Amino acid sequence: MLIHVRAFASFREILGKEKDMDVDGGSTVGDLLDILASSHQGLGPAVFEEDGRVREYVIILRNRERIDSLEGLATVLEEGDEVAILPPVAGG
Repeated sequence: MLIHVRAFASFREILGKEKDMDVDGGSTVGDLLDILASSHQGLGPAVFEEDGRVREYVIILRNRERIDSLEGLATVLEEGDEVAILPPVAGG
């Protein structure tokens, strides 16, 4: 199934602005991130802590909703979903 991935700021430097990924049915956000990390050097350490948790400052959205308000990395993806990876947002 096709998933659209968008990357912002420093993550864009690693992944590129956007890409479509073909993943197996039943794949999760965690599965997608693992695939991306294995094919894009530097993404794993930028997104994940050593114990496999997503770094506190990394924001991951599925269809514009934070995955922490869903099932986290276990959030199941569906055909046509958009996953966005963002660094922290700051302002003043």
